Amino acid sequence: MVYCQTPCKRAVNFLAFSLMTPQRFALIKTILSRRQPDLTVLADGIHKTHNIAAVLRTCDATGVLDVHAVSPGGEIPRHHATTAGASRWTRLHNHPDIDQALDTIEAQGYQLLAAHRSDVAVEFRTVDYCQPTAVILGTELEGVCDKALERAHQHIFIPMNGMVESLNVSVAAALVLYEAQRQRQHAGMYDTSRIPVDRFERILFEWTYPKIARRCRETHRDYPALDENGQMTTNPLAN
Repeated sequence: MVYCQTPCKRAVNFLAFSLMTPQRFALIKTILSRRQPDLTVLADGIHKTHNIAAVLRTCDATGVLDVHAVSPGGEIPRHHATTAGASRWTRLHNHPDIDQALDTIEAQGYQLLAAHRSDVAVEFRTVDYCQPTAVILGTELEGVCDKALERAHQHIFIPMNGMVESLNVSVAAALVLYEAQRQRQHAGMYDTSRIPVDRFERILFEWTYPKIARRCRETHRDYPALDENGQMTTNPLAN
């Protein structure tokens, strides 16, 4: 037996998707307005799911909008803890190799900072993170790859006074990103939205109605406008 969805049923489903309180919508808009469109992380070969999850949580907490990762096999594995959490609020871009990742980021005018202790490395707190910045992080065992080290504009290191030679990558990410946040907050870079209006509206809809946004993309439909309370002005799934 085949069941056809009636117009009434479609309307009920649309209303179920549309339940958005003004308070939650205002919170989403506020969080998005604080996102930093020119601060990013490049995860170079980091495939342990708990490390990816921790890095994404720190990116969300410090206002990073886009995260890049090198993933020759395709998808970066995500820890179950990120399914309904930080992964929804940070946009993960996968690249098949380090050259493509660096080309993409550098073309946007970012300074490339490789987290790597070398003879030319500087202490991470001495860097100006108010510039467009990409922090390159490698694995705890192997570190940042040679190609990324060669192309980086600067190597940075975290001072350590113990016997161990490196920190867990998620800890290193947190230290560097919170220093970037400190500098940017002092400069007022979180005070007003710095995301272009058209991109802001697009991301706002995707954050507010992720399932409907996905369906719109699958059916090549434009996102509907949202009113001041976060309600859709039209039903994009009608017909």
